[in-house]
Amino acid sequence: MTKKLATLLLTLVFSAQIQAQQPEKLNASEIHEAVKKLNFLGSVLYLAAHPDDENTRLISYMSNHVKARTAYLSLTRGDGGQNLIGPELRELLGVIRTQELLAARRTDGGEQRFTRANDFGYSKHPDETLAIWNKDEVLSDVVLAIRQFKPDIIINRFNHRTPGTTHGHHTSSAMLSVEAFDLANDKNAFPEQVKQYGTWQPKREFFNTSWWFYGSKEKFEEADKTNLLSFDVGVYYPALGLSNNEVASLASSKHLCQGFGRLTTRGSQTEWVELIKGDLPKDKSNLFDGINTTWTRVENGEKIGLILKSIENHFNFQNPSIHLKDLLKAKALIQSLDDLQWKDQKTLEINRIIEACAGLYLEASASTPTSSAGQTIDVNIEVLNRSNATIHLESYKISSKNSVISKAINLENNTKETFKETITIPSNLSPTSPYWLNQKGSLGMYKVADKSLIGKPESPRAITVDFNLKIEGQPITITKNLIYRYSKPDKGELYRPFEIIPKASVKIDQKVIIFENDQQKDIPVIVKAGQDNLEGYVKIAHPKGWSVFPEKQKIVIDNKGQEQTLVFTVIPPKNQSEGLMIPKVYIGNQTYSKELVEIDYDHIPFQTVLLPSQSKVVRLDIQKRGDNIAYIEGAGDAVPESLQQIGYNVIILKPEEITTERLSAFDAVVVGIRAYNIVEDLKFKQDILFNFVENGGNMIVQYNTNRRVKVDNITPYNLKLSRDRVTDETAEVTLLAPNHELLNFPNKITTKDFEGWTQERGLYFPNEWSSEFTPILSMNDKDETAKTGSLLVAKHGKGHYIYTGLSFFREFPAGVSGAYRLFANMLSIGKSDIKKDNGLKN
Repeated sequence: MTKKLATLLLTLVFSAQIQAQQPEKLNASEIHEAVKKLNFLGSVLYLAAHPDDENTRLISYMSNHVKARTAYLSLTRGDGGQNLIGPELRELLGVIRTQELLAARRTDGGEQRFTRANDFGYSKHPDETLAIWNKDEVLSDVVLAIRQFKPDIIINRFNHRTPGTTHGHHTSSAMLSVEAFDLANDKNAFPEQVKQYGTWQPKREFFNTSWWFYGSKEKFEEADKTNLLSFDVGVYYPALGLSNNEVASLASSKHLCQGFGRLTTRGSQTEWVELIKGDLPKDKSNLFDGINTTWTRVENGEKIGLILKSIENHFNFQNPSIHLKDLLKAKALIQSLDDLQWKDQKTLEINRIIEACAGLYLEASASTPTSSAGQTIDVNIEVLNRSNATIHLESYKISSKNSVISKAINLENNTKETFKETITIPSNLSPTSPYWLNQKGSLGMYKVADKSLIGKPESPRAITVDFNLKIEGQPITITKNLIYRYSKPDKGELYRPFEIIPKASVKIDQKVIIFENDQQKDIPVIVKAGQDNLEGYVKIAHPKGWSVFPEKQKIVIDNKGQEQTLVFTVIPPKNQSEGLMIPKVYIGNQTYSKELVEIDYDHIPFQTVLLPSQSKVVRLDIQKRGDNIAYIEGAGDAVPESLQQIGYNVIILKPEEITTERLSAFDAVVVGIRAYNIVEDLKFKQDILFNFVENGGNMIVQYNTNRRVKVDNITPYNLKLSRDRVTDETAEVTLLAPNHELLNFPNKITTKDFEGWTQERGLYFPNEWSSEFTPILSMNDKDETAKTGSLLVAKHGKGHYIYTGLSFFREFPAGVSGAYRLFANMLSIGKSDIKKDNGLKN
């Protein structure tokens, strides 16, 4: 699908915007669909472990065909994955994947929720997963989601009965869901929740099964389907001009950092679910069979249903505002309901419909995208009635101001009213940042001090505007977030959230600084002003035994958004040592020690993240041979910068630059992670690379998955990739070839070099290889057989070919000394003390 066509389709799908930041603007078809949904009183909670685990076909079907309120509960935010679109990993990747999930839900019509569980990386068994996660806290969060959302139906993506057969996070998500199904209705379970949300008993729980879980289509055909239900999720939506599976494809394609961009599909497609708990529907094509989903479900709801059904059946697509009086009658009846669950939810839904039917445009746009506490900004307010309805603007209130601004203006049809207010950012408003990152958590859990935020997909916006209106004489308040609207000549109108930033932020670009000897290094510290006329000074906290000069330096920055770079000289100790350097900015009596990270991709809203500003410094006992390294990028990693840290001259080569002549200038070629999975043109360059090795060069290939490999032969000899991995970063490592040059020159590698590794040992190890390869290491997770394919080396002509699944791309950014020493040996293998100087330049 072309980008232009994809954009057109997204415009049609439930206000999924051309720009990710645009406000919602419903057209007549979308309003009609919203009325249908308002008339359905049923809900579905889909539950799995990670972003991109969700079945968007089923979420879209439930939301758009069945019209059920549908949400996806992802236990984690996907911090442990890889990133195919940029350098962000861990916490920052979790922020991206959170926003990709929200973008997917804007497309398929669902809602999004989370728990506090942290994606710590691949886990082979739920026992390990639940030991690293705090099981009780995650279970509490799942129960909380059920009590808050109150689903009639829960659908699990994974099977709770097969521990150890798939990702431990996957099975754990299903196990926790099954346990929470009944606990949610137990007043003694997590009683602090019951006081606010009460208890709730879902009616049914299903497992979203398929032939894949049975091992083959043949086994699935033979399986007992007594408790299985099926339905066609390939239904067509004439109002959209799209099939449900097309909508689902567009939604899943939002997971771009995981490489989920895909073609849309159409046509009949069967989805299967297996009943796990509750009663079996008589109609096996209807999950809600036997559950009352009409307005008669609630006391005094019948009149509401009659009004809304009439609007649905006689909807005026040319003039939706004609329905406002009936909608306002229905709203008044909804407001009188005793059932708070449906009263609150349906009030939100009908307010949205009333706003759209009235053609109301309400906007509060700041004069700047960011500001800090104590600073003043202008807020431009726009109010427009695009209907013949009688609408009065009574007043509006900006959340950061105590007073209500009275207006008492009659909003004439298509006559825009604009106002300007000047506000001061209150000192008690915290800077904008993802709430789950505000405090340091553990390996398996985020720490959230404000319990009211648990489960929310993102931090609530700090400044909002309440528009107090009367529509046809009935009062209604509509709340809008303060945004920043602007334009660019090459992109047109753009939106981004208004964000509060600290008065000063500070960073050291290099998060790991390696000292290969005891020579001093000049380290730049960058201070960014969050306000005009910033003055103060900077100091660096450092480990014992290290020295930093000068002790402090003055900063003077005239304008907000400008940066000043200060250079400090850092002198390491004589012997191996490591620790943290923390830059601090002192402004008056306040100290700032956080880095402001900006995440800007077209498919998600602009994000600012505040993280502790710190860099790991490592005085490393390391030797190396060779100088010049060619690096062929794959899915993105920090390996080139890390190799530069230990003194290598690293040049990034694009596939078209890989020639025999060009490679002759290098001592070694390193291929980035998953390069053979994503770089098509490498299939034309393998012979050149292998000839480079044959002529005396070293070639190091980092891990690739065993699916979607773009080349016929990754290595010059036979080698088969597998899914073997060692997820325990502390797993014992055995040196299979202790006398091999790779473990002895120029650095003596011992088991001590495998201490302090992070997240995992490695992944996608080969499990078969020809006799030319020598396995160097052996390792395994608990209760598993030894895996010997993590590091393989083969002599090829005059040079060496090395394949490794070890996670250097994770260990280098963490400053793991042993990983650097081992990689230096891999680059140095077969090299004499003679070094090249080919005058290479980046």
